[in-house]
Amino acid sequence: MRNRLFWLGAIAAFITWITPALAQIDPLPSWNDGSVKQTIIAFVTDVTREGSPDFVPEAERIATFDNDGTLWVEQPVYVQFAFALDRVKALAPQHPEWKDTQPFKAALEGDMAAVAAAGEHGAVEIVAATHAGMTPTEFKQIAKDWLATARHPRFGRRYEDLVYQPMLEVLAYMRANGFKTFIVSGGGIEFLRAFAPERYGIPSERIVGSSIVTSFERRDGTPILFRLPKVNFVDDGPGKPVGINQHIGLRPVAAFGNSDGDLEMLQWTTETGGRRLGVLVHHTDAEREYAYDRDSRVGRLDKALDAAAMDRWTVVDMKRDWKVIFPPETR
Repeated sequence: MRNRLFWLGAIAAFITWITPALAQIDPLPSWNDGSVKQTIIAFVTDVTREGSPDFVPEAERIATFDNDGTLWVEQPVYVQFAFALDRVKALAPQHPEWKDTQPFKAALEGDMAAVAAAGEHGAVEIVAATHAGMTPTEFKQIAKDWLATARHPRFGRRYEDLVYQPMLEVLAYMRANGFKTFIVSGGGIEFLRAFAPERYGIPSERIVGSSIVTSFERRDGTPILFRLPKVNFVDDGPGKPVGINQHIGLRPVAAFGNSDGDLEMLQWTTETGGRRLGVLVHHTDAEREYAYDRDSRVGRLDKALDAAAMDRWTVVDMKRDWKVIFPPETR
């Protein structure tokens, strides 16, 4: 009996000692102390604490994250578009007509001004020509192979290494508190599936993105899916709430973005009853990453920045709020 009482007392003492210590463990160590960090922590604490007036049942704890510019670098061009431009060069021997056809001619010559001048229509042409004509499995492998070797033109690191360490911590912190985290991106859903599960810990079924038309076929008696050069769904701007509804079926309680393409997702998340969190990552650090907002062609943050004040969203100042931008270089 004495031994039992001794061990019970020892366990109680240990719990009493360890609880304050655990409470002091910083869940977001790459964030500088300040109002932004405290807002995120306070939100997670309040909506996950039973008895709190803001308590959200675990089944309803949905958090959505844009990808480009929110979870990884998006300048000087979106990563997937850099992939598409490299695919133009790889496929050029099969398409001699591209040497004299815009926007492919500009892409082959590296004339980014002419590529930009082709606008959205030109970008769609390039993506359609380079992302179709294969199965999803084949496309995924091509994307994986490219990501394994392609390097960012400024930082010289693989694109997968240029994810934001502070945001990786937010993903882990929210999952540790019962949240289901989803990517909701204007990028291609199959391209995202090539790296996001391993890099972000977000499984394929929790990725919402743009898509091209895919058909079911039988070839040599084998059923396959085949990607066609035609846009199916654009998961950007007003398309994001639609994609969330179609894929998730629940309204998020937290949403993270960085550009006008995320405006409607944040409005859909926060302009409703109950405790909600809307976060915008504002790129303000030209030395460690990039500084851009209202006048940028890539990741423009204009209308959403104005809406942040009205809807009381939390704006992350990258230069002020983040101790580090990218994870340590390990390869």
